[in-house]
Amino acid sequence: MHPTNQVKFFAGRGTRYLAEAIAKSFNIELGRSSVTEFSDGEFQPCFDESVRGATVFIIQSTFPPVDNLFELLLMIDAARRASAYKIVAVIPYFGWARQDRKDKPRVSIGAKLVANLLCAAHVDRVLTMDLHADQIQGFFDIPVDHIYSSSLFLPYIKNLKLENLSIAAPDMGGAKRANAYSKILKSPMIICHKSRERANEVTSMTAIGEVEGRNIVVLDDMIDTAGTITKIADMMIEKGALSVRAFAAHPVLSGPAYERIAESKLEEVIVTDTIPLRKNADTSKFNVLSTADLFADIINKIYNCGAISSTFVM
Repeated sequence: MHPTNQVKFFAGRGTRYLAEAIAKSFNIELGRSSVTEFSDGEFQPCFDESVRGATVFIIQSTFPPVDNLFELLLMIDAARRASAYKIVAVIPYFGWARQDRKDKPRVSIGAKLVANLLCAAHVDRVLTMDLHADQIQGFFDIPVDHIYSSSLFLPYIKNLKLENLSIAAPDMGGAKRANAYSKILKSPMIICHKSRERANEVTSMTAIGEVEGRNIVVLDDMIDTAGTITKIADMMIEKGALSVRAFAAHPVLSGPAYERIAESKLEEVIVTDTIPLRKNADTSKFNVLSTADLFADIINKIYNCGAISSTFVM
């Protein structure tokens, strides 16, 4: 039993837009909090209402700047010191997830460090979506609920009613995801192979599978500089594809990403709202799907100790 049977939602500044939508879907008011900022850039979050004995859900994606991550850590610490019963970090986009291993000498494993920081702040549980690497769940010694955007993307793809549909993985790492969609949609799969000379810069691209005469859906967990996804689209159109659409849970979209997408052969880019799109950018090719109802449903099941296995489409 919960000591006070209270559940409270709070938002970090970076993800307030999504937290408000989740709270509305959950039929609860978003909790009151504020942040004191000092002239040197230091800041201090504060809960402006009691959280004593409550199960507290703190909603914050950890996309850049690093302030978003540190604000989440400070809010977890503040909730613990204010005697919250349980603290759940809802992290729609888990930043630093690409640093999940040592892929060259003398580098950090940032995802493990972030996991350690969250545990050191005494969070009780983490809820996140579409981790860059599934094994990051093993970096935590607390429960991690990992949900997938496939529960949003699959109905969207089915509603497109595309003939000659093929599912494409942008690289070998995405083959498992693409294979799951391929089986559910009963569509053939294409695997793209890319090579890089440095981070965020694709030098060459090839496709394994039938491309000509196909309507292609490319699946990824995130779009960063959009170099890979736009090269794939342009290459596939040149090889005779009828259309290319990109689906990615997290629109990181750094550097020239918006311009590249606008100028590419991509028909459409479907993302979720785990990261807000840049204001005043060209978003004419974008379609943003809300994750609010999905997160509200999972939070309700977590709070009431219900099973969430039905959301594991993949």
